[in-house]
Amino acid sequence: MKEITIIGGGLAGLVSSILLQRKGYDVSLYEKKEYPFHRVCGEYISDEVKPFLKRNGLFPDTSEPSEIKRFEFTSIKGRSFELPLDLGGFGISRYVLDDFLYQTALKEGINVVTKATIIDTSFEADRFVLSTATEQFETKVAIAAYGKKSVLDNKLQRGFTRKRAPFIGVKYHIKTDFPKDKIALHNFPNGYCGISAIEDDKYNLCYLGSRDRLRKYGSITAMEEAEVKRNPYLKGIFENADFLFDKPEVINEFSFAPKSAVEEHVLMTGDSAGLITPLCGNGMAMAIHSAKIVADCIERHYTKDKLNREALEKEYTKTWNDTFKKRLRVGRRTQALFGSSITSEIAVSLMKNSSFLAYQIMKNTHGQPF
Repeated sequence: MKEITIIGGGLAGLVSSILLQRKGYDVSLYEKKEYPFHRVCGEYISDEVKPFLKRNGLFPDTSEPSEIKRFEFTSIKGRSFELPLDLGGFGISRYVLDDFLYQTALKEGINVVTKATIIDTSFEADRFVLSTATEQFETKVAIAAYGKKSVLDNKLQRGFTRKRAPFIGVKYHIKTDFPKDKIALHNFPNGYCGISAIEDDKYNLCYLGSRDRLRKYGSITAMEEAEVKRNPYLKGIFENADFLFDKPEVINEFSFAPKSAVEEHVLMTGDSAGLITPLCGNGMAMAIHSAKIVADCIERHYTKDKLNREALEKEYTKTWNDTFKKRLRVGRRTQALFGSSITSEIAVSLMKNSSFLAYQIMKNTHGQPF
C-alpha cells in the first residue's frame, strides 16, 4: 500500500509532494501529461509566496522571472486606470515553473508517474483504491491536485458538476512592446484579458471568455475578431504582437462555484479545492499556499503509521476555509464588474475616483507573505 498519492502534477501537486517527501513520507504523484507542457494560466504569482519558495529551494532563480509592480485596468471602450501593486509579484510560465518543480521532485526521490490519469477512486476499510487505465492500487492518503476539472469530479459527485459552467479560458505566449513591470487587465464584451511579462522577453496573454459566445461565432479567431478586439488596447496587441504558439491553449467549462476542501476523504488542493476568478491574479499563489497547508496538516496527524483521519480532515478544512474562503467570495462578487460596457465603465470611474476600492479588492483577494 502506498502512503500518500497525489493526483495531478500542477503547482499544488508538485509542491505538496516535495514538502511531504522531505518530511519522510513515501509519496507518489500521477500526472496525465508529460513535462514540460503548457497550461491555461495567467502565469502571474503574488509575492506573498516568494519567501516560502526561496526558503525551500523552490524558486527558479535561473529562469529570471519578471518583477511586476504595477496594475492597469481598462474598460471595453479603452478608459484606463493604473495603480501600484501593494505586494507585487513575478511572472513565469507554467512550462518553465512546473518543469523546474518536476525536476526537483525527481531529485527528492518522489515516484512521479506521467502520462497516467487517475480515473476512479473508492474509499473502504480506511484506505483508498485508485485506478488508472492500466493499474489499480491502494493508498492511505489521497490528495487531489488535478486543477480546474477532472473526471474524478463527476466520480465524486461534487455539487458544482450538476450545472454546466459558462466559461472558457484561452492562453497565448507573445512578444510585444509592453512594460515588463506591469500587469494589465483589459475588458471586452463577455470577458476580460490579462497581459504580463514572463521569462525570456515573452508575455503571457490569457483571457476568460464565454462558451456561448464561442458557439455563436464558431471559432476562437472569429470570437476574437468580433469581441476581444472591441477593446482598443487588445486590438493593438492582437494586430501587432508576435504570437509564439501555433494555436492557443484552451480549456472549456471550468467552474468558480464553491467547492469543498475534502470530498469522500480526498484532500483537495489548489484549483481542485476552489478556483479564484482570474481577475484577482492570485490562483498560482493560492495553489502553492494550499500545498504547504496540506503538508503541515498531514505531518501533524499522520505519524509512525498512525493516521488520525478525522482530525486531519477537520483541521485541513478549517485552515483552508480560514485562509481562502473569503478571497474566493470576494473574487466572485468582483467579477460582476467585468465583461460589459456599462459595468466596466463604472468600475474604471469608481477606481479613478477612489483607489481605496481597488486596494480593498487586492487586500481581500491576497494574503500576506509567509
